[in-house]
Amino acid sequence: MAEVIDLGEFTAEVSYKDIKHIHLSVYPPEGAVRISAPHRMKLDTIRVFAITRLDWIRRQRRKFKEQPREAPREFLNRESHYLWGRRYLLQRLEHQGAAKVQISGKYLQVFIRPSSELENLKEAVAEYYRAHVRTAAHPIIEKWSKALGVSLERFYVQHMKTKWGSCNPSTRTIRLNTELAKKPRECLEYIIVHELVHLLEPSHNERFVNIMDTYMPNWKEVKATLNKLPVKHDKWIY
Repeated sequence: MAEVIDLGEFTAEVSYKDIKHIHLSVYPPEGAVRISAPHRMKLDTIRVFAITRLDWIRRQRRKFKEQPREAPREFLNRESHYLWGRRYLLQRLEHQGAAKVQISGKYLQVFIRPSSELENLKEAVAEYYRAHVRTAAHPIIEKWSKALGVSLERFYVQHMKTKWGSCNPSTRTIRLNTELAKKPRECLEYIIVHELVHLLEPSHNERFVNIMDTYMPNWKEVKATLNKLPVKHDKWIY
């Protein structure tokens, strides 16, 4: 069970893991602070560590808060929606069958029953994005699993509030954020490589960075691109 420490202007969530070194992360969109610490490390020691990194934490949180935000989606005709970094205009089309979504020219077409509620339309679009991430991820995972010499048991695609992806080395599974379908394809590849490397090195230490540099030399540029792209408005969650 995670602990929470008070750092004055914000709190940090502490999780104990089977690791050797303490690790600090700040996550979008609001700059949630999370610390992974070795088992049996005292909470006071962790608090002192976090206090020594306050300036860095503030800088990261400020970056996320200044990051452009997507306006809340109302799912109206000709509203802008994105797939793999390209902009499309929503086109709502009525039909009697099951809901479906497709790209046609400059339009993201949503076919839905006339009596359907807005939530049904939203879910149809959300499932469309999930399906695209699932399909695109398969060959990327196969390619990079072989390159890195790792085996993955399973991957999941789901809405994630604060992460683009996550890895559980003990179960050899990774999770990918549905929202990646909206970003350029190289962003999905970067996140997959990042999470697969965690099967070799669970933390973000020097070894992790060296592996990333060796296998994906441009990863820092792609990461910067991803972090500069507009993020979803806080009040709209798939």
